[in-house]
Amino acid sequence: MIKDTEYCARREKLSSLLEEDSALLLFCGVAKNATADETYPFEPNRNFYYCTGINQEDAALLIVKDGGITQEYLFLPPDDPKKVKWYGKRVSYEEGRILSGIQNVLPRSSLDAQLNALLQGKIDTVGYSSVLYLDLEEELKIGPSLSTRDFASDLQASYPDTRILDVFPLMTELRLRKSNKEINELKEAIRITNSGILSTIMKMRPGVKEYELADTFLHTINDLSGYQGLSFNTIMASGENATILHYPNPQGCLSEGDLLLMDLGARYHFYNGDISRTFPVSGKFEGKAKELYEIVLEANKKVIAMARPGVTIQDLQNMVVDFYGDVLVKKGYIASKDHVIDVYFHNVSHFIGLNTHDPYVPLKKEISYKQIPLEPGMVISNEPGLYFADLGIGIRIEDDLLITDEGCENLSASIVKEVEDIERLLASRI
Repeated sequence: MIKDTEYCARREKLSSLLEEDSALLLFCGVAKNATADETYPFEPNRNFYYCTGINQEDAALLIVKDGGITQEYLFLPPDDPKKVKWYGKRVSYEEGRILSGIQNVLPRSSLDAQLNALLQGKIDTVGYSSVLYLDLEEELKIGPSLSTRDFASDLQASYPDTRILDVFPLMTELRLRKSNKEINELKEAIRITNSGILSTIMKMRPGVKEYELADTFLHTINDLSGYQGLSFNTIMASGENATILHYPNPQGCLSEGDLLLMDLGARYHFYNGDISRTFPVSGKFEGKAKELYEIVLEANKKVIAMARPGVTIQDLQNMVVDFYGDVLVKKGYIASKDHVIDVYFHNVSHFIGLNTHDPYVPLKKEISYKQIPLEPGMVISNEPGLYFADLGIGIRIEDDLLITDEGCENLSASIVKEVEDIERLLASRI
């Protein structure tokens, strides 16, 4: 588990990027409304969590830079005996200090007064701020019907001389390069994911429902992680269903000649494994299914060989498209390279971390995340695929890669993907 010293270092690095005479306000958020009086399960805003290590609804972080001095304040909702009876214990002030390393912990109810005093320059101990940074990520809810964007608009109306800036690009820049402790969290998430996959394929047989296998994966990873849950909703797709990229409703029934595509992951302290594997229901790869699987596997290996500092995600994508164009035309699966898009219609990679698709907003708006040269410490997916609906064949093989000084480390190398290894493993099913 990441210690308070690392959260302190993260805030120090973030503070160094802020303008002088400025303040930063981050919210942990609140649960979003689902329907009527029901809400979705609460998820902490990952930028707040990255800076504090705290998972507490309605918490907030205030950092003030004034005259070369940086001050930090953590705002937590106090224990309410009635709410404790309904919803359980909250993070206490002392727990907040221990988790985050922030010593100034105040009641959440005092935040508005503190912020108004700060923007008006009325409290010497807090300082004065002419610039306020907020996380303006879309749909970041801080009240039942209030987002940070709404909050920013209200503040701007009250304090027209205050410049309100979006800290989201700075946060995504900081989160892009993982520390050794973050990498260890990702490795553990991947280890648990592997155990879930192994449990799942042992129950893979003709006649089994896709959702039965998705449930097996969920139960296994929850047992191993202490009920920390999924990185994202599991994709468990057999036969033609596997040609739907984000197949949403695993109610299909496995058949003897099917391939089963699973795209899934466990999370550990909110760090996410993101793995795809494709297995033959019968236990053996045969015919076109085997040939296409080996093509996708070769593409996966080519990405591993190519991923290194200086290469971009777009470079990796271009390489995979060119490879598919050559081999699929040669083997007669498509008429020309222009038709690669028909059978491979997604990107080969994205960043991974506290979000399965770790966001990245480049500070230079004219470029995209796909054009950023990779650097040591970045973690990316490697997920080439091929999808032939007319053949009822969908294949995706996804690994998680850590960019190193010399190339990359496949963090999911222990998860079976070679044809011979898969067939040997499936032959051991009882």
